[in-house]
Amino acid sequence: MDNEHSKMTDKSNAQTCEKSREESSERSCCCGTRHKKRTEEEQKALLTRLRRIEGQIRGLEKMVENDAYCPDILVQSSAATSALNSFNKVLLGCHIRSCVAEDIRSGKDETVDELCELLQRLMK
Repeated sequence: MDNEHSKMTDKSNAQTCEKSREESSERSCCCGTRHKKRTEEEQKALLTRLRRIEGQIRGLEKMVENDAYCPDILVQSSAATSALNSFNKVLLGCHIRSCVAEDIRSGKDETVDELCELLQRLMK
């Protein structure tokens, strides 16, 4: 993705997350797991990214099955890793703009600790 398209996508993702924050809230179910109701637009964008990554992984499998040259596989693997990292950045941005910001506004300071733990786990 070129830099200009990336900036436009980031702005679009921020707007989608903001809509999601306004229209939904985090909920718990009886088993104690947390859920976040996403807008249809946000969910569609995330699933589209994941399906694209899934296609890249399937392509890697075929390359291995067809005995493709190692450097070619590594380049494609790097592209899949980059796509997954991009997905994580979008999802983290949405989480911070919606869940974290809303919890801080409501006085739930433990959310900051949770975010710090999450960032440490992601940066291993």
